[in-house]
Amino acid sequence: MNLLQDANRKQIANRRKADVVFHGLFIFATSIGIIALMALLVNIMMDGLTRLNFDFFTSNPSRLASRAGMKTAIVGSIYMVLIMAPISFIVGVGAAIYMEEYAKKNAFTRLIQLNISTLAGVPSIVYGILGLTIFVQGLAFGRSLLSGALTMTLLVLPIIIVSAQEAIRAVPRARRDASFALGATKWQTVSRSVLPSSMAGILTGVILALSRAVGETAPLIMVGAATYVAFLPESIMDQYTVMPIQIFNWISRPQLAFHELAAAGIIVLMVLLVLMNISAIILRNKYSKNV
Repeated sequence: MNLLQDANRKQIANRRKADVVFHGLFIFATSIGIIALMALLVNIMMDGLTRLNFDFFTSNPSRLASRAGMKTAIVGSIYMVLIMAPISFIVGVGAAIYMEEYAKKNAFTRLIQLNISTLAGVPSIVYGILGLTIFVQGLAFGRSLLSGALTMTLLVLPIIIVSAQEAIRAVPRARRDASFALGATKWQTVSRSVLPSSMAGILTGVILALSRAVGETAPLIMVGAATYVAFLPESIMDQYTVMPIQIFNWISRPQLAFHELAAAGIIVLMVLLVLMNISAIILRNKYSKNV
């Protein structure tokens, strides 16, 4: 009996030692990431805060750093989100509803589901090549704002579909059964019971996917987003630029003044992404309370 108790005590002591070691290892790994991020943020703030003024937001790009601003890039990013968001939401959520509520569970739908999940992890440059082939060359949209927005829609669609499916799947089966028991049709059950219950998760996924698209550069370079545009697009077929492209243009120049402008642009982009993430949290909490 004593031997058994000693063995248990030794086993528990070893587990506690392993717990302490892994706890310290996780704190060390987390600290490295936080310190690196803080150092990067401090460096960007020191370089870019001095260039953040009213003229920075209202001036067009210029070959002179003292006159350069981010007006066309900010407006281009806003236009792109305004085109991309409704298309992504309708197509992505519609596909998720069909896959979860209407499609038969067979080998074909499992194959489609596997492909959608795989596409969510494909590098963004692949979507740029796809957008160049389909929209710029195939449909002859040219290097326009429409081509860029549709390409970014392709980029975020798999993410939106997967996140919307997870949100719809999380709705308890009892809700659907209760709706059917009251005589509701399939669409009435989906639109009035399932969707309101899953809307918090759907909107969170949509906003996070859009925030990823706002920070992407590679696909837009492939479909011809201009690095220097000194005018605002007047139609969806005009040339355009966006914030990541403008930052890339400034950071690639050798002059120190342009690097400071790039740091200021990064600050603006980070603030925009933080605001989008905060809006996702607010919407999630709002719709969670309404369920």
